[in-house]
Order: sequence, then structure tokens, then C-alpha cells
Amino acid sequence: MKTFDFYFDFGSLAAYLAHTQLPKMCAETGASANLLPMLLGGVFQATGNASPMTVPAKGRYVFVDFKRFADGYGVPLNMNPHFPIITTTLMRMVTALQMHNDPRMPTFMDAVFQAIWVDSLNLNDPVITGQMLTAAGFDAAALLAMANEQATKDQLKAVTMKAVERGVFGAPSFFVGEEMFWGQDRMEQVKAALRA
Repeated sequence: MKTFDFYFDFGSLAAYLAHTQLPKMCAETGASANLLPMLLGGVFQATGNASPMTVPAKGRYVFVDFKRFADGYGVPLNMNPHFPIITTTLMRMVTALQMHNDPRMPTFMDAVFQAIWVDSLNLNDPVITGQMLTAAGFDAAALLAMANEQATKDQLKAVTMKAVERGVFGAPSFFVGEEMFWGQDRMEQVKAALRA
């Protein structure tokens, strides 16, 4: 079965949009997604890149642009007034779930993306994050403990550095083999590469 790599960070609006389209992409191509949580902040630091939101005019436009995509996909999208959300702990949590082969990893991803980009929750607040995780059926304290394990931190760092080595500079980034596609607006190209 064909696979493709999907590098993401919950703090990326574009990664949220791509995430909503992954099931459709897998269904249309018969391929499966290899989910790769990374720290976008670490990628930016290593590559000298920055969020488009750091340029006010671009930031305003980017949201309008992404809203058009969201409407085209038929998915909800709301600007989060608490942006930027510092996602380090959340990315460690999803990494821990993956390391434990926890079948609830997709459920966790859905819950976090929805909390940030649909419900506009302030996930910089640990109390709100805990409530959101509990509502999604997770033991927030257990997840936090797993996130704080050194092995989890090391794994997330390793995936992030590997992404940089492969040429990743933003999220989402897809790979079909070693061919990279950056941005949720490149998914048609990813599909074409998977069908080739």
C-alpha cells in the first residue's frame, strides 16, 4: 500500500485544513497517511522562517484566504483570538499517543484541531486544555505525564530535526517518497504523485 508523510503542528491553520481533507485524500488514492507531529517553532528557528501572521497585512489576508479554502471544503474555521497557541505540550501529547500505538491518536488530533480552529479555545490555559481533553474522553493528567517523559520530548525533537533535514520549513508538509509538497493547497499535487 502506498503511503505519504504528513508533517503537522496543531498551531498551523493550514495543517488543520489539510487534516480535514486527509480521509478524502486517502480514500481517493488508496494511500495511507504516516502522521508526523513536529514542532513548527523549532522548524522556524532552524530554517529562519516565520509565521505569516508576523506580517500584519499578510496575516489578515492569510485568514481570508484560508476561510475561502475552508468554505470550499465545507469545513468550519474560526480565527482564534488567543493565537498564537503554544503547542509544545499538545505536540508532545500526540507524540506520546503515537509512541504507545494508541488507537485514539486520530480522536486526539480531531479534538485539538477543533478546539483551536473551530471552537477558538485558549489552549494556552492548562485548565481549559484539561477540560477540552476530558470532554474528548482523555485522562488529561495521564496525557500530561506522558508528554513530560524525556523519551517523548526526545522523539518529538528527533522528528522535528529530521523534518528540517528533509527540507521542511513550514506546516503542513507532505512527502511522497522523498518528493516534498508544502501547504494544504498542494493536496491535488500530492494526490497526483500518489497515483503516478
